[in-house]
Amino acid sequence: MDLYEYQGRELFERHGLPVLSGGVAETPDEARAIAERLGDRVVVKAQVKVGGRGKAGGVKLAGDADEAVARTADILGMDIKGHPVHRVMVTVTVDIVEEYYLSYLLDRANRTFLCIASVAGGMDIEQVAAETPERVAKIAIDANAGVDEAKAREIVEAAKFPADVADQIADIAVKLWRAFVAEDATLVEVNPLAKTAGGRVLCLDAKVTLDDNADFRHPDHEAMVDAGPVDPLERAAKEKDLNYVKLDGEVGIIGNGAGLVMSTLDVVAYAGERHGGVKPANFLDIGGGASAAVMANGLEIVLSDPSVRSVFVNVFGGITACDEVANGIVQALALLADRGETVTKPLVVRLDGNNAEAGRAILDGANNPLVQRVDTMDGAAERAAELAAAGE
Repeated sequence: MDLYEYQGRELFERHGLPVLSGGVAETPDEARAIAERLGDRVVVKAQVKVGGRGKAGGVKLAGDADEAVARTADILGMDIKGHPVHRVMVTVTVDIVEEYYLSYLLDRANRTFLCIASVAGGMDIEQVAAETPERVAKIAIDANAGVDEAKAREIVEAAKFPADVADQIADIAVKLWRAFVAEDATLVEVNPLAKTAGGRVLCLDAKVTLDDNADFRHPDHEAMVDAGPVDPLERAAKEKDLNYVKLDGEVGIIGNGAGLVMSTLDVVAYAGERHGGVKPANFLDIGGGASAAVMANGLEIVLSDPSVRSVFVNVFGGITACDEVANGIVQALALLADRGETVTKPLVVRLDGNNAEAGRAILDGANNPLVQRVDTMDGAAERAAELAAAGE
C-alpha cells in the first residue's frame, strides 16, 4: 500500500524523524485554520500518489492564511497524471541550502535490503544515477544486522555527505531504518532530505510503501487505506478474495499463480505489438483452487471491464488438475448465464500440466462457441491478441 505524503510524514514523526509542522485539509476553510495555526508563510502541496506535483502546479507557496485559501482552491480538483486531488497538505516553509536523498527498499532481485543515498536530492534519482552515477551510493543492508550507528556512518561516508551534517544524517539513517522495519515497509524514501539555512537537516517529503502481507501485525494501518481512488473493479475483486490489478489494455488475463500470470502479461504484450498494439487489461491470479465459483467470479470481474475485447485463461495444472479447471470454466459460463451475465467476448484457453489432455477433452466436448482452445502459451497469446484487435 502506497501512502500519501501526509500519512508518511505522520509515520516519520511517530518514529522521531525531523519533519515540518503541518496538517491536511480537504477544503479551503480547513487550509485556513492550519495556516493560521502555523503562522504566515506556508506551502500548500497536492496529495496524490504520483510524482511531478510541482511541475504540474500542485505545490504552491502562500504568504498568509488568505493566500493559503486561494492556493488550496486552485489545487483541489486538479488532475495530476490521472490522479484527482482531493486533499492538500499545508506545512511551514523553510529556507533550503542543500537537498539530499535517502531511502531504504526491498531489493527483490538480490534478495536483500538496500539503502540508496545521494547528495543530489530534489530531483529524479533515476536520472541522477544514469547521468552521474558517482553521486549515488547503494549500500546493501543485512536484515539481521540492520542499520546501527556504525552502518549509518558507512552510509554517510559512501554517499559523501558533508561533514557538517554527517551526525544529523547518521541519526536520521538509524531512525528511518527503524521506521522501515517497525512498519513492515518495502520502501521509505526522503527526497529531499534538506539542510536548512539554520543548519538543521529535515525530512521535507515522505514516500512510503507498506507490505500488505503484514497487515495482520498492524491494525492501525487500516486507517491509512484510501478507498476513494481505488478502481471499482479492484474493489469488487478484493471483496471476492481475488488477486486482481486493473491495467490499461484490451486482453483480459486469468491464470493460476503470480509467476505464470506475470509471464502471461509479457507474452500478450509481445504478441499485441503485432496486432495494433493491444495490451493486457489486467492481472488476475485465481490461485491454486480454480473451482467453478472462483472461475466464475474471475470471469465476471474481467468481463466487467468495458475495455476487454478477449480473455486469455492460462492455467498450468498442479495440485489443481486441468480437468478440474476445465470443468470450472464450463460451469463458470453456466453460472454467469444463471446470474443474467451475458458473455459475448471470446475466451482463449491454454491448459498444460496435470491432466491436461482430460481438461482439453472437456472443453472440446462442451463445444462452447465462445471458447477457443490453444495448446501453447505463445500461440494462445497470439490468438487472444488477434481477437482483441478484431473486436475493435
